[in-house]
Amino acid sequence: MKSILFSTAVLLALTTTAAQAQVTPFKVDVAKSTFKWTGKKVTGSHWGNVKISDGVINAEKGAVKNGNFTIDMNSLDVKDIPADKGAGKLAGHLKADDFFATEKYPTAKLVLKSVTSDGGSATCVADLTIKDVTNEISFPATIGIADNQLTATADFKVDRTKWGVKYGSGSFFKEIGDKAISDDFEVSVNIVAASDKPAAKPAAAAPAATDKPKKKNTRKVQK
Repeated sequence: MKSILFSTAVLLALTTTAAQAQVTPFKVDVAKSTFKWTGKKVTGSHWGNVKISDGVINAEKGAVKNGNFTIDMNSLDVKDIPADKGAGKLAGHLKADDFFATEKYPTAKLVLKSVTSDGGSATCVADLTIKDVTNEISFPATIGIADNQLTATADFKVDRTKWGVKYGSGSFFKEIGDKAISDDFEVSVNIVAASDKPAAKPAAAAPAATDKPKKKNTRKVQK
């Protein structure tokens, strides 16, 4: 009985080790990766960046499986307004309680749960947490893996009101007219990541089975 239990334990350990060996973690290069936001209103738009403070993307058999990112909300800035024309003032308002309350909620998180590839494109399903509120989002992405390098780009929209950010929303405050700010803000992500080892290659497809025609017996029968 002990021998059977020991053999089972060894088999499970070997199976777990083999599965882990197939997963390749790619650490996000935060200096090369960018996370751009764009907010629109009736009379115009503004854009800027927030920094990714850390992140990892896990690949298995040459394809992305899952991952997670931490976003430093206090790094939020405004790029379309010169510094002496009010960029800091707008950034400060976005960090205040009207919007993202970054003093109380200094980080946001994006947890990539699944990636479905279709040729050169992919569909990602992730949990996005802002101000301690989590909602599932889905968005298209372009992902490339070459040896120990991974790159990914994605463009998608986020409805801020689902995370309790309702300031200036025409959906909730009808009387604000042309001062309304769009519920959606646009996100443009460019990820550069690297691994200590090359990613495992996709398993080669087995050759299709073919039925060989049976040879006919062509021997003549002598009468």
